[in-house]
Amino acid sequence: MSVLFGLIGVIVLPIVVFFTVLIAAYALDPRCGTPGDSGGCEMGAAVMGFASAGPGLAIGVALALWRHYRQLRAAKPPADATE
Repeated sequence: MSVLFGLIGVIVLPIVVFFTVLIAAYALDPRCGTPGDSGGCEMGAAVMGFASAGPGLAIGVALALWRHYRQLRAAKPPADATE
């Protein structure tokens, strides 16, 4: 399950980051998309997307471990300390 969540994080987070950076670049820089830009805005978005793959993996695995830990706690409640 951790591998599945990690793969989802590696795939989903870079896509979200890519489009977020690209939309922000086009909204904030009027030179983006013009002939003189030479793809600089798109390459910046691509680099940010690639750079977010590692953190996406870490977030996905951490989420899977957290879910697993919560399921274990729900299945076996802690023993009472007064007994």
